[in-house]
Amino acid sequence: MTRDATVPPSPKRPMRADARRNYDRILAAAGAAVAQHGADASLEEIARHAGVGSATLHRHFPSRQALLEAVFKDRVETLCAKAHALAAAPDPGSALVTWLRAVGAHAVTNRGLGAALMPDAGGDPALGETCHTSIVNAGSELLARAHQAHAVRPDVTITQLLKLVGAIALATEGDRDGAAETDRLLTLVIDGVRSRGTAQRGSSDMTDEDR
Repeated sequence: MTRDATVPPSPKRPMRADARRNYDRILAAAGAAVAQHGADASLEEIARHAGVGSATLHRHFPSRQALLEAVFKDRVETLCAKAHALAAAPDPGSALVTWLRAVGAHAVTNRGLGAALMPDAGGDPALGETCHTSIVNAGSELLARAHQAHAVRPDVTITQLLKLVGAIALATEGDRDGAAETDRLLTLVIDGVRSRGTAQRGSSDMTDEDR
C-alpha cells in the first residue's frame, strides 16, 4: 500500500549525546581545515583531527558537499547570533564595526567555500540566498541602531557595507595572514562610513575595539 501523500513524514529523531559530540567535532575540524586548506581539504584529515573514523564522518555527512554546506551554515548562524548579541551593546557605532570585523574574518576564512557551494558546482540553490538574507537582516538591525545614534552616514546601506567587506576579504584571501590584513584594510575605510561629525573627531577618538 502506498503512503498517503498528505501524511507528513515522521519527525527526525534527535541525536544521541555521543552522536552530537561527534557531529560537533567534525564540524569544528572541517571549519578549521577549510580555513587552512580551502574547500578541497582532505576528508580523511578532517576525520582524524575530529577524532573519529571515516565511516563516522560519512554517516553524518554523506558527501563533501553536505559537509561544506554544514560548515557554511554554521558560520552564518554564528555571525547572525553575534549580530543579535551586539544589538544590545551601549555603543551602536562600535557594535556595527565589531560585527563588520567578524564578517571580514568569516569571509577571508571561506577560502573557496562560496564557489564550492554554487549551484553549478552541485550546491543547493536556496542555501546561498537563505544565508545571504539572514546576514543582511542581522546586519540591518545593527546599522539601523548606528543610524539612529548618528554614528554612521545616513546614506550608507547594509548591502554597501557587506560588498565592501567582501571585496577586502577577496583581495586578501591568498595572503599568508589574510585575516589580519583584512582587519587592517577595514580599519582604513571605517572613517569613510562614519557620520561626518564622528569622522571629524579623528582617529584618536576611536575605541580600542575599533582599532
